[in-house]
Amino acid sequence: MDNQENATNPATEGAVATKTGRLASLRKDPKGWTVLALAVAAVIVFFGSAFGAGIGLWGWQAGLSALPWTGLVALIALIVAIVGILLDRRKERKTRWRLLGLGTIVSLGFIGYLASYAMTLASLPAIHDITTDLADPPEFSALTLRADNWDNIPGADDSAMRGMNPRQRWATLHQDAYPDIRSVRINQPVAEVIEKSKRLAEDRGWEVANVDPASGHLEATATISLFRFKDDVVIRARAAENGQASIIDMRSVSRVGIHDLGANAKRVRQFLSDLSGTTTTAS
Repeated sequence: MDNQENATNPATEGAVATKTGRLASLRKDPKGWTVLALAVAAVIVFFGSAFGAGIGLWGWQAGLSALPWTGLVALIALIVAIVGILLDRRKERKTRWRLLGLGTIVSLGFIGYLASYAMTLASLPAIHDITTDLADPPEFSALTLRADNWDNIPGADDSAMRGMNPRQRWATLHQDAYPDIRSVRINQPVAEVIEKSKRLAEDRGWEVANVDPASGHLEATATISLFRFKDDVVIRARAAENGQASIIDMRSVSRVGIHDLGANAKRVRQFLSDLSGTTTTAS
């Protein structure tokens, strides 16, 4: 008796019919599926390109070359989604907004993600060598400074930097963009500072290439992002106040690329902040 009532229950039949209708409507929504597929594909290709470059399936240049296209695909998906929503609204087919809405969210989120990188590119100079001491940057000994380090420094056509060589232009751009990155003083002897630097570097997962507490020198390599870019770091500590304090300088250099998107400056700031606790800028 109960089974017969459930089988013929109008409410149950109505719910099933509504659900079936919605699924059928979604299946018949090519615009929605197209938008969602394009948005998801853009995200997958973006991160897949970076990951593939990071594990050596292709070069980092090839990985980066795919990224602008992913932004274009996401933008196309967003435009199609907006047009589709407007058309479906006129035709009162609100059920189909689900796929279009989801595709819109994915597209907007991804475009916003890319836009943050674009804003960084536009707001910071295209340099990749950051240091606390522009006049006398710490030098690498175990690691090798890239051969093209002073190539492609912007500003050659800038009237304000006319007559400057690449290193002078680099120093000018560096000072304007990162005036806060300067030598720091720490109230600890040189050897203790370098030992602490070594521990902090290892905690960050950096590969320590050379450490010499007595001479106040440490070199390490940091690996970042899905691309697994490598940035080389050198830390120099010099005795001050009869050896009771130290003046610390740091340098972080990207091995490849022209623009570091501010990554090296961020690394220097964070490391020196952790190293000194309360950082005191050296005069």
